[in-house]
Parts: sequence; structure tokens; C-alpha cells
Amino acid sequence: MNNLTGMMIFAQVVQSGSFSKAADDLGMSKSSVSKKVTFLEDRLGVRLLNRTTRKLSLTEVGQVFYERCERIMSEAEEAELAITRLQDEPRGHLKISAPVSFGVKHLGRPLAAFIEKYEDLSIDVQLNDRYVDIVDEGFDLAIRIGRLPDSSLIAKKVGSSRMVVCASPEYWQKHAKPTHPRQLEDMNCLIYTLSRNSGGWSYQENGKTHLVKIEGDVKANNGDIIRDMAVNGAGIAVSPAFIVGRELADGSLEAVMEEYEVEPINIYAVYPHNRHLSAKVRLFVDFLKDWFGNCPSWEDIR
Repeated sequence: MNNLTGMMIFAQVVQSGSFSKAADDLGMSKSSVSKKVTFLEDRLGVRLLNRTTRKLSLTEVGQVFYERCERIMSEAEEAELAITRLQDEPRGHLKISAPVSFGVKHLGRPLAAFIEKYEDLSIDVQLNDRYVDIVDEGFDLAIRIGRLPDSSLIAKKVGSSRMVVCASPEYWQKHAKPTHPRQLEDMNCLIYTLSRNSGGWSYQENGKTHLVKIEGDVKANNGDIIRDMAVNGAGIAVSPAFIVGRELADGSLEAVMEEYEVEPINIYAVYPHNRHLSAKVRLFVDFLKDWFGNCPSWEDIR
């Protein structure tokens, strides 16, 4: 127990940035906090902190030790939280960021169902195709689609969508339909610029993933515009089914090369790495997984 107490105090000193602030946060005297950290260093036989009159900094071994201490403290708090959160009900304010096209088309129904189920909760939804800074801008979570950049955020997959190569019937009357994805390299493609693969499209063949480099005279940062331009004969789109499902069903878009499995696009709920994951975030993520996880509405339209 003394070892765990020392680790806890050391971690708090690092997080607080000073012995004085850590002492205030822990309800201890500054001298007691300093002695505990010194005792911990003596027991380990290493220096964990570089101390100056102005600031503290971690040594190299201190950084490694701090990461382990933080993990242990987090797991201990999660164990305690697991007992109490079973009875938690989401309440307060849930602030969500989501992409424009997906949010407009597919978030309204699950959000309405969620707030009907949890009446003590209010929701603020902000639709934007840029990558918002969740922490700095005060979001509880964000819906993000496609390959995610490396970050310290937690990402939970809540669904996926197949990708469809398609164009209007009128376009296919004027241009030969491709029979292999490589032929797209010589065709006029509509490019979604916010994709991490905006210069190419991935497909699978014989168990391997391949990348087709594509070009075109139209680029846009919104999937709805790409879809509408494809409907009006501007070129070929590779779009997720959640955007073009209705147009495929009513015939205003025609899919090609469906025998090739184009790499599907995943849908994630992304939120900060918090020791205490709030009930509102945890339950909303689980709710989205149930809503979109099996057969979402866009996959019913084929």
C-alpha cells in the first residue's frame, strides 16, 4: 500500500506541475509530498524528477515510470467506477461533432431515440467536415469516418459502409464502363478532398489490397456535392453507401465493378482519454454501435 501511495503522489506531482499544487490537490502538506517522492526515488534507486526553483521536469526513467503509474491509477479508479456506474444515468449536456453529410442523413433518428430514452440529457450537435479539436473545443465526442490519424484519443468503431463505384446512366451511355479498377486511372473521377486517400482509391483483389491512383477535373470537400455531380453526369464517384444508397435504389446512379471489394469505410465514435468515462458518453457510444452495427438503413437500399 505504501508503494501505491507513493506512486499516486508522484503521478499527482507530475500532473499538477509542482509540489505545492499537488499538495493542495491531495490535501497534504508540501513537505509530506516532497518526502514521499524522495522516499520513492530512494527505494527505486533512481531520480524521477529534475527539480529547479522554477519548474519540475521528468527524467527519462521518470517518464517511463510515470506512464506506468498513470496506467495503474487509471485502472484502479476504473475498478471503483465499474461498481458505481452500473446505476448511473446519463445527465447533463452532451456535445457532439459529426461530418455534415453523415449527420444530416443518419444521425437525426438515433439522436431522437437516445434523448427520448434518457430524458435528463440535452444534446448539442455541430456538423462540420473539418477535424475539430475535441478537447480544446469542448466536445464530449466526435463521429469520424475513414482512416484515423494517430492521436491520444480513444476510437470505438460503431459501424461501417461499403464503398460503391458509380455514375449516372447517362454518363455510362457516353463512356465505356470500367471492368477493372485500374481502368479508373484513365477516367474522369470525382475526388473527395477530405479523404486521406484523396489521390487514390483502395480495392481488394485475390486477398490483397491495391491502390488505384485517380485524377479528375472536379474536387470537392463534401460527399453530397460529389453524389449530386455524379447524378448529373459530371464523372465517376466512389462513395460510401450511406451517401449514394437512395440514388442507387432509384436508378439515378448505377454501380459498376461490384465483383471487386472496394475497401469499406469505418465509422468511429472518438473521445478523449479520460480516467472517468462519463455515463453519457459510454451509453451513447454503445447506443450507436447497436444502431449502426448490424444492418444500417443505408445497407437496406441495394
